Amino acid sequence: MKISAVVLTKNEEKNIERCLKSLDFCDEIIIIDDYSTDKTVEIVHKVLKVHKVYKVFQRKLNNDFAAQRNFGLSKTNNEWVLFVDADEEISKELKKEIVSLFHGSVVNVNAFYLKRRDYFWNQELKYGEVKQIKQIGLIRLILKDSGKWMGSVHEVFHTANNVGQLNGFLNHYPHQTLKEFINDINNYSSIRSKELFNRGAKTNVFEIMFLPFFKFIYNYFFNLGFLDGPAGFTYAFMMSFHSFLVRAKLYQLINKQ
Repeated sequence: MKISAVVLTKNEEKNIERCLKSLDFCDEIIIIDDYSTDKTVEIVHKVLKVHKVYKVFQRKLNNDFAAQRNFGLSKTNNEWVLFVDADEEISKELKKEIVSLFHGSVVNVNAFYLKRRDYFWNQELKYGEVKQIKQIGLIRLILKDSGKWMGSVHEVFHTANNVGQLNGFLNHYPHQTLKEFINDINNYSSIRSKELFNRGAKTNVFEIMFLPFFKFIYNYFFNLGFLDGPAGFTYAFMMSFHSFLVRAKLYQLINKQ
């Protein structure tokens, strides 16, 4: 069976080459670019033009990651589709597992969870916010036409319950500087707050004040984030700040009415 890969991009010149080189086993690569202003698209052509079937589509994100992924899905030509973010790469172990799976086994599921390792400040995070994703993973390898992506941000693929899990890892290298981290959570929190507002969600001052605090306590202490050292503290703090921004921005949207 043949595999298509879909990669969403927006000013990813630091990451895109690593990502694309890890997809050399895929039969087709589809790039959905949100009008990058750096060298992202130039690097895509440089890396892929020699040996890969690929297409680049430019499309505005419009604060809807699920719509962007579904658009990418519609442009693929193969039975199975692998979704990889530009700041991720397929590990060698996962690559071998996928190749072996599709060249010898009868696949009778709609999708697979892929476990993910997060690297932050030159170390792997093993606890805290990322612990569950490392153990369970995210649905990223899907049978085409078996479901759809939903959610403006932190989007998930909805399909029937027939979902498997692979053992190899995606490697993830998110926001390696504080400036990038702050910019990312500011952007994602704006999208998420608008999504919640459109759903009719409510919030209040007590939730704004205490939910981020308890999220930090849970991830840093109960989820053992402190074992990841300074990087673990920073990650737990910033993700709690993200929760604060989501609810504070939601409160503003509600009270503008």
